[in-house]
Amino acid sequence: MSVATPIVPLDLTASSVELTRMLCDIPSESGDEARIADAVEAALAHYPHLQVLRFGNTIAARTTLGRARRVAIAGHLDTVPINGNVPTRFETLSPEDAAADVAGTIPGEYLWGRGTVDMKAGVAVQLKLAAELVNPVVDLTWLWYENEETSAELNGLGLLAAAHPELFEADFAILGEPTMAQVEGGCNGSIRAEIYTHGRRAHSARAWAGVNAIHAAAPILARLAAHEPATVSVEGLDYREGLNAVGIRGGVAGNVIPDECAVHVNYRFAPDKPLEEAEAQLRAWFDGFEIDILDRSGAARPGLDAPLAQEFLRAVGGVAKPKYGWTDVARFSALGIPAVNYGPGDPQKAHADDERVRLDEITAVERGLRDWLTGEDAGATA
Repeated sequence: MSVATPIVPLDLTASSVELTRMLCDIPSESGDEARIADAVEAALAHYPHLQVLRFGNTIAARTTLGRARRVAIAGHLDTVPINGNVPTRFETLSPEDAAADVAGTIPGEYLWGRGTVDMKAGVAVQLKLAAELVNPVVDLTWLWYENEETSAELNGLGLLAAAHPELFEADFAILGEPTMAQVEGGCNGSIRAEIYTHGRRAHSARAWAGVNAIHAAAPILARLAAHEPATVSVEGLDYREGLNAVGIRGGVAGNVIPDECAVHVNYRFAPDKPLEEAEAQLRAWFDGFEIDILDRSGAARPGLDAPLAQEFLRAVGGVAKPKYGWTDVARFSALGIPAVNYGPGDPQKAHADDERVRLDEITAVERGLRDWLTGEDAGATA
């Protein structure tokens, strides 16, 4: 007889910093989000102003106050694999330690551990505000979802949108991906492909009897090395593209000439072009080779011209920047919902073994969202 795993308690009255620690200490690698989804669902059950729905390991919570406008605020519950960086710990980074960090880390107080940056600090802020904001100036749809860090077809936000499109009726969306507490508009798109070469097997002692598929991949690598990535301006934001080999496989045995080689390529493209055009460009760069598209996700335009986006930007301050990595703002954009990224954490520390988030960025994001959603700033209107 199987025994149910006890639900880990989450205290939504705790500080957003402590709540970040609680969430990060619940392991939730992609595909293993049940425990953290259980904890989130159980914690939200105490708040009658929220309508809570669970779909798989994705949790949605909504207010129904009859406001004129609705905002969706989302964050993913999963992380990339843990590598000795759970449980979390607090640490102080001195100026000397910060100067030695190639990522350009700022000195200060940090929470260290997997998920602190990508993106449980953002989720912690969202959960705390979802519990506390009973009278926001806009209606809110909070979305916490599974399987963001894996293949697109498993993405919990995409699956929820297909099953419950009514939850995606919104005028504006905010994704809590790490942005160092600054607004980042839109995102680059991403295509992953494998490019193949073929040969003929032979004994490596008689290599002339075969054709080496790995050697035949040299022109692919040469094209990649010679490629100069573009910087594309979209609605005043400069997006940097990228075309890179991220893997290569081939070979049968140490004494066999290989008959196949595959170069795994990732193309990050600016939101000036639709997905189909980006794929056509990738195929043109490698014309003459067999190409298999493994995964593709469209880009998202900045969306900063929407009235709610302008109000939000004024409320939290600063100058909007582009998001270079792909995020789920693209899913909202595809549904006609303008969306931005806004969350604590340095994106350069996402997925790193020394992943860590500045504590003051967590509190800054909480303050920015709280002030805007409660009308404490001059820009927010019902």
